[in-house]
Amino acid sequence: MKRLLYLLFAILLGTNAAMAQLKSNEHDKDIDIELLRKLQIAQLAITQLYVDSVDQNKLVEDAINGMLEKLDPHSSYSNAQQTKKLNEPLEGNFEGIGVQFNMLEDTLVVIQTISKGPSEKAGIVAGDRFVTCDDVTIAGVKMERDSIMRMLRGPKGTKVKLGVKRNGNKDLIYFTLKRDKIPVNTLGASYMITPKTGYIELDRFGATSGKEVKEAIAQLQRQGMQNLILDLTANGGGYLGAAFEVADQFLEKNDLVVYTEGRTTPRQVFHAEGGGLFTQGKLAILVSEYSASAAEIVAGAIQDHDRGTIIGRRTFGKGLVQRPIDLPDGSMIRLTVSHYYTPSGRCIQKPYVKGQHDEYSQDLNNRFTHGELTSIDSIHLDSTKVYHTLREGRTVYGGGGIMPDVFVPLDTTTYTKLYTGIRRLGLINSASLKYIDRNRKKLRAEYPDFNDFLRHYEVPQSLIDDIIAQAAEKDVKPKDDEELQATVPDLKFTLKALVAYDIWDRNEYFRIINEKSDIVKRALEVLESGT
Repeated sequence: MKRLLYLLFAILLGTNAAMAQLKSNEHDKDIDIELLRKLQIAQLAITQLYVDSVDQNKLVEDAINGMLEKLDPHSSYSNAQQTKKLNEPLEGNFEGIGVQFNMLEDTLVVIQTISKGPSEKAGIVAGDRFVTCDDVTIAGVKMERDSIMRMLRGPKGTKVKLGVKRNGNKDLIYFTLKRDKIPVNTLGASYMITPKTGYIELDRFGATSGKEVKEAIAQLQRQGMQNLILDLTANGGGYLGAAFEVADQFLEKNDLVVYTEGRTTPRQVFHAEGGGLFTQGKLAILVSEYSASAAEIVAGAIQDHDRGTIIGRRTFGKGLVQRPIDLPDGSMIRLTVSHYYTPSGRCIQKPYVKGQHDEYSQDLNNRFTHGELTSIDSIHLDSTKVYHTLREGRTVYGGGGIMPDVFVPLDTTTYTKLYTGIRRLGLINSASLKYIDRNRKKLRAEYPDFNDFLRHYEVPQSLIDDIIAQAAEKDVKPKDDEELQATVPDLKFTLKALVAYDIWDRNEYFRIINEKSDIVKRALEVLESGT
């Protein structure tokens, strides 16, 4: 007990000392010293006196999470491992062996090796199966995908020994690879969708996004691009700096891109630096209910400056700025400190109630239920939040998210109930992977050129029949022959895109799926016919 009293006394002294250091902060009046003491004493008392042993680390993490859960939906805590995993897709690289893969019946199958990465240099090829890693069996043992990835990744310069099963070889082939920095690209596709119009799909806003978009624009301009479609429909955001760099390619010097402001955070303004590669041609930005944060910043800036046409559906409405607070053990708090505002003054963040995260998470489902995603007549604009674009004075609305200039409804009639059921079971992906694995060499030999593949490749009926049979085994069946016949073309279309992705890359995948995209079709109409 004496020891506990001494510790409590030390806490009081330590708290006083810490508070003395905080006195220089202009917001020190918001800090309640007694509450800090209360929190520390509670943690110490539980640790020292509770009837059962406690995990101190978990106790502290639960306390942090408990506090953050009472705040906005985007303030969060992540432990050291989670923090590293969360940052990787945005940092521009990770350290590993450089392969793209899929899991086929709990075995890792290589789809592609990353150019100039360790796997390519060692001679690993598409279709190879990883059986062992550092003499530990990883195939056929129901090992989790994340566990396999942790074994393959590691610090640059470290070595990993792989036992590989290759088609045509009876025995395993062994490779020793030296791990290296592996680039993480954020650009999903870049190609000329018509002789005059380029198309760029951006997955997220990472450290390399500005450079990737700039290089893609330059390449498309060399191919004669006059108009551009920038697809942000599946872009959930990322770095503010990356959003600024991308927007900079389209705006004039000193154009306001975005500003941020919070209770204790002074206003910060971000202006275009000028010198962008595409400041004059026709521009369409594609958005959906999944476009968020940095994607909304770009769309809002383009709209407010009347630089391009926003096409699609109202964006997510994530306009809260998180400041990362690094903790000593590698963990991190992402604390909301301010809001994002578009150049016209619209707050991007949609409304929320502190602590009611479940209701917030159901927003997209509510939008669908209320018809906002499928009918323009169901969209209710907030008449109290009227703003105007900066060049043409067009009316735009606040209230959360970016409302497009041209609405394209979500088509809920595109697919049959049978197709939806088959996709929900994951049968399309698994069947395509098995088919490609058996026929990869043949397909690559038969279709060395993608355009030839696009014109002539037909998905075999046997693959369709196999999928339909597998679905029937799981009690997913067509109600009649009419539904079956209506489903087959969609199955063939999706499978053809997946085959293209495996043989080539996502660029070719998008070239196929965009043929049926209503948003892309509408964008082409707007850009090339002016309607």
